[in-house]
Amino acid sequence: MNSAQATAENVKAGLWLGLLGVIIFAVTLPMTKLAVGTLAQPQLSPWFITFGRAAVAGLLSILYLTWQYKSAKEVNSTTKKTNQRVWKLPSASEWGLLAFTACGVVVGFPLFLSLALQYVPSTHGAVVTGLMPLATAVIAAIWYKQRPSVGFWFFAVLGTVLVLSFMLLRSADAGGQFSMHLADIFLLLAMISGSLGYIGGARLTPSLGAERVICWVLVLSLPITVPLTLQTMPQHFSAIQAGSWWAFAYVAVFSMWLGFFAWYRGLALGGAVRVSQVQLVQPFLSLLFAVPLLGEKIDLMTLGFALAVIATVFIGKSMSVGNAK
Repeated sequence: MNSAQATAENVKAGLWLGLLGVIIFAVTLPMTKLAVGTLAQPQLSPWFITFGRAAVAGLLSILYLTWQYKSAKEVNSTTKKTNQRVWKLPSASEWGLLAFTACGVVVGFPLFLSLALQYVPSTHGAVVTGLMPLATAVIAAIWYKQRPSVGFWFFAVLGTVLVLSFMLLRSADAGGQFSMHLADIFLLLAMISGSLGYIGGARLTPSLGAERVICWVLVLSLPITVPLTLQTMPQHFSAIQAGSWWAFAYVAVFSMWLGFFAWYRGLALGGAVRVSQVQLVQPFLSLLFAVPLLGEKIDLMTLGFALAVIATVFIGKSMSVGNAK
C-alpha cells in the first residue's frame, strides 16, 4: 500500500470512528435530560451529574490503565524495560494539556449542558450545540495551522447555517419569536468548552494514544471530581427515579469514557478539521434518540433539515484540507 492509499484508509477509518463517537455522544442530551429532570420535577443535580460521571469514568480509567500497564510489562530478558510502544507516562508538557482538556470535556461541557437542560428540552439543546462542528473546525485550523479549502469552508458554513435556521424556525414556531435565554447561553458555553476539549485531546492522541488521553484526563481530575461527587450526592436515593440513575450510568460510562475512545482516535486518523464535520449530524441523531427515550415527536421540517445537513457533511468531507505554508 502506497502513502496515498494509506492516507485515504486513515481518513476513512477516522470518519467511521468519528461517526461512532458522534452516535454515542448524540444519546448524551436525552440521557442528561432524563438524569437532571426539570425545574418542576428535579432529579439529579447538574453538579452531581458533572462530577459524578467524571468520577465513575475516572475509576474505570484507573482499571484500564492498570490493565494496559500489566499487558505492556512483557519484560525482555536483556533490556528489562517495559514496552514503551504500549505504555508511557505523560510528559511534563502533556500534563498541562491534559488539564486544559479536562476543563473542557470533564467540567465545562457536561456542567453547562446539565444546567441548560433544566430549562429546555433536549431537542432544543441538540440544535444549539449543533454549532460545535464549526467551532471545532475553526479552533483546529488555527491550532494545527491548517488551511481548509474554500469548498470545505463553504459546506461547513452551509451546514451551520442550516442548523441555525432550524433553531430559529423551531423557536419561532414554539414562541412566536427568537430570543436568547439563559439556557441558550449555557448551551453556547457548553459548545465552546467541548470544542476546546476535543482539540486538546486530539493534540495529545498521537503521543499518548486515543484511549489513554481520556483516561489520563479523567485520572488527573479525580482529586477534584471524587470529593465534589460526594458533596453533591443526593441525600435520598429513593427519591430519584430509576430512569435517572440509568441515564447517569450511560453518561458516565459511554458519554464520558468509551465515546472518547472512538472520537479522539477518529480525529487523529482522519484529521481534526475534517472529522469534526461529522458532528453536524449529531443534533439530529439526538432528536431521533429523544423519540423513544423522552417521547418527543419529529415532524417533516426536522426530517428535511436532517437530510440537508447530512448531505453537507458527505460533500464537505471530500474537500481538500492542507497545512498552512
